Amino acid sequence: MAETIFKVPDVSCEHCVTAIKGELTQIDGVESVDVDIASKLVTVHHDGQVTDQQLVTGLDEAGYEIAS
Repeated sequence: MAETIFKVPDVSCEHCVTAIKGELTQIDGVESVDVDIASKLVTVHHDGQVTDQQLVTGLDEAGYEIAS
């Protein structure tokens, strides 16, 4: 299992958590998503075939951008 971590500055509440998890878990190969509101980190556990671009696109579709 692979792990990808993104800093997402706009994560601030449970609604954010639900939106992000809902979008990212729809991507084939994503096994689980952890969102830490305090640290503003999104950790994605996946099969290793998922690309960073797929995850970034998923975050964008949920309405969030990663820190540059």
